[in-house]
Amino acid sequence: MKQTKPYSVIYSDNDIVVFNKASGILTASDRYDKDAPRLDLIAEPEFGRLMAVHRIDKDTSGIVIYARNADAHRNLSIAFERRLVKKVYHALVHGRPAWETYVSQAKLLPDGDAHHRTIVNKRLGKASCTEFKLIGTCGPFSWIEARPLTGRTHQIRAHLADLGISIVCDPLYSGNQKPVRLSDIKRSWHGDVYEERPLLSRLALHAYTIELAHPITEEPVKFTAPYQRDMNALRNQLAKIYKVDPLAETEQDDD
Repeated sequence: MKQTKPYSVIYSDNDIVVFNKASGILTASDRYDKDAPRLDLIAEPEFGRLMAVHRIDKDTSGIVIYARNADAHRNLSIAFERRLVKKVYHALVHGRPAWETYVSQAKLLPDGDAHHRTIVNKRLGKASCTEFKLIGTCGPFSWIEARPLTGRTHQIRAHLADLGISIVCDPLYSGNQKPVRLSDIKRSWHGDVYEERPLLSRLALHAYTIELAHPITEEPVKFTAPYQRDMNALRNQLAKIYKVDPLAETEQDDD
């Protein structure tokens, strides 16, 4: 049986490659799990040596950019350091926030507790900023857009946790790994509860778009990562039932 790659290619040229990463894959080396699967090494046979310029969480799906040469690596690293890169994430969370938009500037301390979580720490934490927007509510869940202006480890998850909001299927910050099943959201469901497969059983956080200047040509570029199959299946079902679609709402905002 042919094994499916844990990534798809959104764009590539001689200087950069842009992937849509599956959940469960690291983007670079991890000091806590040196043997865990890494996207850069998995894709190396196809693209050669890849140089990381940013990270997304192992359990987060979506856009990752790598440099393919030293010049691109240097210029991309500078762009990220100077916060010249615009990133948009989509998250499905439990409940409904009390706000339509919110800017969190809580200072964050990575690896701040025994579970290696990022925590809010006013004294030792680093300056951090995430802009949040409520896209829409779907019964027991809500779709949220997050724009991290800094790049702290687990930043979106930690800022939401500080606000008392947990992302669906996030065992690290919410303690709730309960998968989302169709029977949970569809009242007229009549299937077999013992045979039902979850629509989503991993962290409902997706790196959706990224905008930046190409590191060599300096042309402005924007890349979009379609939802992974599991998250898209859940999106489709929620859209049918509650008439709220994060992709449709986002496209309207872009017009």
